[in-house]
Amino acid sequence: MAHSRLGIVLSTATDAPPRELMAIGKLAEEHGYEAVLVNEGRGDALACAEAIALATDTIKVGTNIANIYYRHAFLAAMTAQTIADLSEGRLILGLGMSHRPLLEAMGIEMTNPRQYLGDYAKTVKGILCGEAGSGFFEAKACQYTVPVLLAALTTASAEVAGREADGIMPFLAGRDYLGQLVAATTDAAKSVGKDPQSMDCIMSIPTFVSEDCDAALSAARHNLAFFAGLPNYRLQWRRCGFEDEMAMAEEAWKNSDRRAAANAISDTMVEQVCIYGSPEQCREQIEAFRQAGAAMPVLAVSPVNEQRLEATRKAIELLAPH
Repeated sequence: MAHSRLGIVLSTATDAPPRELMAIGKLAEEHGYEAVLVNEGRGDALACAEAIALATDTIKVGTNIANIYYRHAFLAAMTAQTIADLSEGRLILGLGMSHRPLLEAMGIEMTNPRQYLGDYAKTVKGILCGEAGSGFFEAKACQYTVPVLLAALTTASAEVAGREADGIMPFLAGRDYLGQLVAATTDAAKSVGKDPQSMDCIMSIPTFVSEDCDAALSAARHNLAFFAGLPNYRLQWRRCGFEDEMAMAEEAWKNSDRRAAANAISDTMVEQVCIYGSPEQCREQIEAFRQAGAAMPVLAVSPVNEQRLEATRKAIELLAPH
């Protein structure tokens, strides 16, 4: 019997060196996970995905997500082709547009981001198919299919993914809202003559594994409070029905009070957005996300009174696909 699709996402924002990420990728492969993805913080997500590919044999590797403002589309496509070749077709390329405050702090202007995301994805896919450039810079078609998925916090972004990409990579969406993102993706795909069933949904979900459910719940609240400091996520959560929570969290962040922001996060919001509790509870919640539309849940493990890497290794073992 085939395993249910399940992945792990690692973060370049941690202090783990690339070799540690390689070791964790190998561990996930040994426990039957379908994919190990890397998000982009202080490091290079594509470079880390390549390192994991070289340390593994069968598990899919990729990004969740790579920032489109960091790389020209030609470089992103060429790097993706290199990883696809080295991994013999195991690459999943997730792309996203990050957050305006973070980009502006780096001197990067964010203009028409949704249009840019769609154009970028279309260009990358064209290059991978050998449909770009000329002369010396004429693109050579990649011998492997590289699925390109787009970050989607809104139905408008999901529609872009449906038209220009191969699916969506939502993050921090409530389970009850996820169906709207999936429907927007498949409807947009159908509108341009694509098979709506070909659209994938790979969803990164904050995960807190502990037999101490209260401690896991507290860790989840503090984790979500951090993301509530970013306007895009506050807007998404308001769409999910958490207007009161976001009003209180926004007020708390005006005073840089993360504790107050965490207190604003309700139990219902944690239950809608996170996976937390004992391994048995976590497995039930993973299945609930699948039923809501996540074709492949991807565990974004955070610690509960322990170190992050220790928590990640433990979660890989405890929640391995059956």
